[in-house]
Amino acid sequence: MSGAVRTRLIGMDNNTPNTATASHPSLGLLDGKVAFITGAGRGIGAAAARLFAREGAKVLLAARTEQQLKAVTEEIGAAGGVADHVVCDLSDAASVRAAVDRCVEVYGRLDVAFNNGATAQEPGPMDELSEADFDHVYAVNLKGPWLAMNAEIAAIRATAKQGAIVNTSSIGGLMANPQLPAYGATKRAVNSLTASAAATYGPEDIRVNAIAPGTTLTEMLHAWDEKSPGTIDHLNSRTPLGRAADPEEIAQAAAWLLSDRASYVTGTVLPVDGGMIA
Repeated sequence: MSGAVRTRLIGMDNNTPNTATASHPSLGLLDGKVAFITGAGRGIGAAAARLFAREGAKVLLAARTEQQLKAVTEEIGAAGGVADHVVCDLSDAASVRAAVDRCVEVYGRLDVAFNNGATAQEPGPMDELSEADFDHVYAVNLKGPWLAMNAEIAAIRATAKQGAIVNTSSIGGLMANPQLPAYGATKRAVNSLTASAAATYGPEDIRVNAIAPGTTLTEMLHAWDEKSPGTIDHLNSRTPLGRAADPEEIAQAAAWLLSDRASYVTGTVLPVDGGMIA
């Protein structure tokens, strides 16, 4: 996408306070913060965008599909929140930098970021995945968070001076993942990148954590279940809570880690998995 960025602002003008309407009151977890969210057009990212706005944040949604971004942005605005969106290709450095820069341009700063965007792979053994498919998974799932964190840290330094970042890993990056080996490998690498960033930027009061979702009812999971029928039932059978998560349940964990209530938490990978790896 070569850095192309398109944007739309909903629910904000010079007189708009940083709170939700009386009919949709903020819970306050992220009051006063500006949040940048990748992969925000659907699934966990879209749930996070809605939740963060309800919690009092001004949100900048980023993803590749403008139609999805526009729908979520307008939904947030209709509920009394403040939202903007940019079209962003996570595998393209210029596009990622432009998206983060747009957040600062619109809202004046960056406080917190949720790097949730990712791509899937065709389920199957490692030797059946093409090199091109492996390169694509790597470019989006590992290089993407690396590019995003670099841009986000620069923006936080230049504006808010302190902040927090959460990366979306996966429970599949904490154990063997024979059906999604490249996906699991990139997510395990995100865990290492998260720990390194936490150690590097902690002295600047920038916290970096990750969440590792378990079975979550996203489009990605449903696509896997269609290609490998019974996948969801099998995963649920391995989960003590006996069910898959709603995307908002994952977003709730990210919201807490980004909030000041998690002010002494950094460098952790938090499983949000219904007890699967207990």
